[in-house]
Amino acid sequence: MRREGFELVLHRSLTEPILIGGAPRAAAILIGTLAAVLALGLRLWIAGLVLWIVGHGLAVWLAKRDPAFVEVAARHIKHKAWLTC
Repeated sequence: MRREGFELVLHRSLTEPILIGGAPRAAAILIGTLAAVLALGLRLWIAGLVLWIVGHGLAVWLAKRDPAFVEVAARHIKHKAWLTC
């Protein structure tokens, strides 16, 4: 039912998750930072590149299944062991 004057226009960007390269922003920043630490800080270029490719690929795959997997995983870790089913 529509009433005059009570229409709300919701922009699509307010409902979609923020992704960087297909991965959630928090996961992409974390993976990129760890890969940069390995590659630049410890001078393990190959290990940093492999970590970035595998980690970002995994994050993209998980984001395709559930775009909010980072928030879900964070909540899952906070639960105590006595909440098991």
